[in-house]
Amino acid sequence: MSLILDVDHVGKTFVQGGLLSRREVEAVRDVSFSLDAERPEILSVVGESGSGKSTLAAMVLGRLVPTRGRILFEGGDVAAIRSRAGRRAFMARVQPVLQNPFEAFNPLKRVDRYLFATAANFVVGGGRTRAAIEERVDRALVEVGLTLAEVRGRFPHELSGGQLQRTAIARALIPEPRLLVADEPVSMVDASLRMAIVNLFGALRDRLGLSIIYITHDLATAYYISDRILIMRKGEVVERGAARAVLDNPQHPYSIALKQAVLTPDFG
Repeated sequence: MSLILDVDHVGKTFVQGGLLSRREVEAVRDVSFSLDAERPEILSVVGESGSGKSTLAAMVLGRLVPTRGRILFEGGDVAAIRSRAGRRAFMARVQPVLQNPFEAFNPLKRVDRYLFATAANFVVGGGRTRAAIEERVDRALVEVGLTLAEVRGRFPHELSGGQLQRTAIARALIPEPRLLVADEPVSMVDASLRMAIVNLFGALRDRLGLSIIYITHDLATAYYISDRILIMRKGEVVERGAARAVLDNPQHPYSIALKQAVLTPDFG
């Protein structure tokens, strides 16, 4: 089996305090999972605040270096990527989608400037003409249900939260990545729009062959969209497997408590 991502016994410890009050906090402890290059999927990492899920996401994105273990993307050690060229090549293949779209865009800059800059940074060769860049941006926007005409010249506050999050996802699609790491991508979106964004991730998996790591505390959306699921508590994975199998019949007391806290008919 060819792996696009291999997270191998990864841990992360932070040191807090000063000389007299120094203590170590183990944010992630011995986490392993992999993604098959031939089978695009949505893997949800579910847990409450402080469970270690966002720290895990930061390590997959290369923003934090594991204290233990290693993360391989397409066979290369993510922590070993140090050069600017290597980092750019990695980010063309692995893109983040952040929690708050209003923090992803400067309110004083037009949204299309970010899209054009991303295309200019990641598109090479003859594809860097103005027409080619605009076509690449428009193609990415169409994938998320928008067009360049709809966002051209507009500031972030002129778009709805749902439109802005779709634009952020489109920006992540411009380099044509193999993997998206979406950290709480619907938590700042109106409840009425959350399922539209979640459905979009499913469509991108199917249309583009894109694998997605979906970081969330929302068990209901994870149940709806995930192929597989990891449930984390205090830095550890306490339960894993096919999403519906795990969430229909959770075994760990923490997983059971999470399910019982979700007041939705989806869980019977």
